[in-house]
Amino acid sequence: MKLIDGKIVAEAKKKVLAAAVMAMIDEGKPAPHLVAVIVGDDPASLTYVKSKEKTAHSVGMTSSTYRYPSTIRESELLQVIDFLNKDEEVDGYIVQLPLPEHLSSTRIIERINPAKDVDGFHPTNTGRMVQNLPCYLPATPYGIMQLLEYYHIETDGKHCVVLGRSQIVGTPMALLLSRKAKPGNCTVTICHSQTKNLAEITRTADILVAAIGKAEFVTADMVKEGAVVIDVGIHRIGSKEEGTQRIIGDVKFDEVSKKASWITPVPGGVGPMTIISLLTNTLKAARKEIYT
Repeated sequence: MKLIDGKIVAEAKKKVLAAAVMAMIDEGKPAPHLVAVIVGDDPASLTYVKSKEKTAHSVGMTSSTYRYPSTIRESELLQVIDFLNKDEEVDGYIVQLPLPEHLSSTRIIERINPAKDVDGFHPTNTGRMVQNLPCYLPATPYGIMQLLEYYHIETDGKHCVVLGRSQIVGTPMALLLSRKAKPGNCTVTICHSQTKNLAEITRTADILVAAIGKAEFVTADMVKEGAVVIDVGIHRIGSKEEGTQRIIGDVKFDEVSKKASWITPVPGGVGPMTIISLLTNTLKAARKEIYT
């Protein structure tokens, strides 16, 4: 078993980003500016946004956070979106999900200017991705593709099973892996909560992407010998106050790592690359590589 270490890849990518940002500044251009909009006090969201801000600053980017109470009205949040769309000093921004139940994620995302949608969730970017046109790719699938490329993991002709069909990870992941590209050229099966004989299907996977959102859902009996296992899940268990809290993924690592040829750890696997991908999209937005 070999680890797909996202921290190592992220550090290498950060150097590339930092050099690109410095080049922009040397040309008299402002550093790329990324904004995160966060509603409420979800611990996982707050941790992610804090890490994003730290990484952005480490490569010389400007990073701002707009925080709002969970009681904010949808009309008020839409006004924030409209302001960011018009702010020429903001190159890209994200609205951190999930949002409180009284807010429509669909309406909020559709209001974002596609040229500033560095999360890649706007229907325009999704449509361009489907048609293989230049776009901002969703950060987590984009990060996973970079991991596969960095470690030279063979994908041509491989059977990939994606557990989960979300618009954030599962669906775009399946699309990217099936493309005629490198990495890519996989035969892809998407599984979800209604899939019958799930373990039989996952055992056929050369590459298994677990993005089902259930802690340690994937066990050794669901994985074939020598498979590549990508764990997208992140779950906090135990008590922080008692010092027993730890982070685990969708995969039962201790079991599955004994059968996998390659596997991502949690934490330190996919997570660091999600942020790197977000910053890469922000750089593209600042350079106006996708939309002019």
